[in-house]
Amino acid sequence: MKLNRRSVLKTGVASVAAAGLATPLIAQARSLKIGSYGGYFENSFKEHVYPAFTEATGIEVESVTQPNSTDWLVTMQQATAAGNVPADLSLYARDTLIKASRIGGLLAPLDLAKIPAASNLDSYFVYEASEGALGVGAMSWFTAMVINPNEVEAPESWAEFWDSSVYEASLGLSRNYNSQFLDIVAATFFEGEATFATDDGIVALVEKAAEIKPNVALWWSAESQMEQSMKNGDIIGGQYYLDVSNLMALDGFPIQAVFPKEGNPQDYGSWCLSSISEKADEAAEFINFSSDPATQALMSRMIGTAPLVDKSMTDLTDDEFAFVSGTPSIKPAYEAYLDKETFIKETWDKMLAGA
Repeated sequence: MKLNRRSVLKTGVASVAAAGLATPLIAQARSLKIGSYGGYFENSFKEHVYPAFTEATGIEVESVTQPNSTDWLVTMQQATAAGNVPADLSLYARDTLIKASRIGGLLAPLDLAKIPAASNLDSYFVYEASEGALGVGAMSWFTAMVINPNEVEAPESWAEFWDSSVYEASLGLSRNYNSQFLDIVAATFFEGEATFATDDGIVALVEKAAEIKPNVALWWSAESQMEQSMKNGDIIGGQYYLDVSNLMALDGFPIQAVFPKEGNPQDYGSWCLSSISEKADEAAEFINFSSDPATQALMSRMIGTAPLVDKSMTDLTDDEFAFVSGTPSIKPAYEAYLDKETFIKETWDKMLAGA
C-alpha cells in the first residue's frame, strides 16, 4: 500500500495548509511543522500522536496537510528553490525518498546520534545516502493475500493462486505494473528483488505473471472494485490491502487476510527533514519519539499502520498486531521501478493486453 494509496483512501484530494503559529512575546516556544496525509490519517496524528509528543517534550506541533509523495516532492522542490518550505518534517514513500536523494539539495542529513530510538528499527528502514541518513521510517502497511474463507482454505504459498483447478476465473489482482504483484512473483518463483536487475529477469517475471491470467476475473484499478467483488462473492481470492481487508472482515464480509510462506509486500513511509529547515534538533526529538516502541504501538492502534519495531518490543496483543502486520514481508524493488520504469510498464501492459 503506497503512501499515495493511503492518501486516496483516507483523504481524497489534499491541499497544502501552512498557517503560522503565534510566537509568544515573553518566550520563544519550541515548535515544529510536520507534514502528513490529510483526513483521518492527519486527524489521528493531531489527536493522538502530536499531543503526546508535546507533553513529553514541550515542543508544539503545527500539522501541515501534504498530498501524496510524488506531488509533495514537486511542492518541496519549488518551495526549497524559493527558500520557504511549508514543513520541517515530511512523510516520504521510499521511492520518492530515493528520487529526492538523487535530485539532491532537498533533504538534510539526520543526526542519528540524536535519534537513539532509531536503533529499535531494522536498518532497512533507515535510508542512508552518501551525505548521511536522509530518512527514518515512520510507519508501514501491507498488501496482502486475501481469500474468501467460506470458499477455500488459506493457501500456504502464493504459488497456489496459479492452480486453475481451484482458482480459475476467481481472483482479483491489481492491474498497475508497480502494485507489487511482480514482487510477489519474484519472491515466489525467482530470486526476489535481484530478479529485477536485468531486462531478461523482468521479462521472466511478467511471463510468469501471464500464466495466472486464466485465474483472474478482475484486474482492478480502483480499490472499490476489489472491495465490491469480494463482498459480492464474485471472486474468492486475490491481492488487497491488509488494513482494509481486516476492517471488512470485522464488518462481517467473507474475506480473510493471509500471510503465506513467502510473505506479503510491505511498504513504508519515512520522516525526512527539509534541507532549509532550522528545526533539526526539534525534528530529531520527534523522530526519536516516533521510533519509540510505545509510539509505534500507539500509531498501530489509532491510525492502523504497521509498527516498524519487533512486536516483542511493544505491548500490542496478538490480535492487534495481526490486524495491521505480519511476517514475513516482501520488500519491493523500489530502485528497479525507478530505473527501469518504462521497460517494466511496457512489458506489463503488453502482457495484460495479450490474449
